[in-house]
Amino acid sequence: MKEGKSFQISQNEVLNAYKAVKANKGVGGVDGVDFEEFDRNWKNRLYVLWNRLSSGTYFPKPVKGVEIPKKNGKKRLLGIPTIEDRVAQMVLRNRLEPYIEPIFYEDSYGYRPHKSLRKESKVVQTKKQL
Repeated sequence: MKEGKSFQISQNEVLNAYKAVKANKGVGGVDGVDFEEFDRNWKNRLYVLWNRLSSGTYFPKPVKGVEIPKKNGKKRLLGIPTIEDRVAQMVLRNRLEPYIEPIFYEDSYGYRPHKSLRKESKVVQTKKQL
């Protein structure tokens, strides 16, 4: 049986993911930990996260639900993950995106880097004019 970590994830990958998450700002999740509190013990928090991710024992925490208003006056539920979970998601995203992104059609705009509804709308308008 292979000894060591189940997944080859470097501590640097976790640190870079944290820097990207922090640059995106945002608020803390259900655990109540914001960036100010996270930064007080960031080395230990990221080490524990790396250890769990690389050993296959990481499980995300519940998501904090916040109702936000819609244009039609109704509300929708927005899920806010913890900072730790956002870092874990970023590690996975950074790993998968280079392999997955080339598979998408060029005209696919949902949840893709450097794509947006505005860009999609301009493409549609341009194609209608042709």
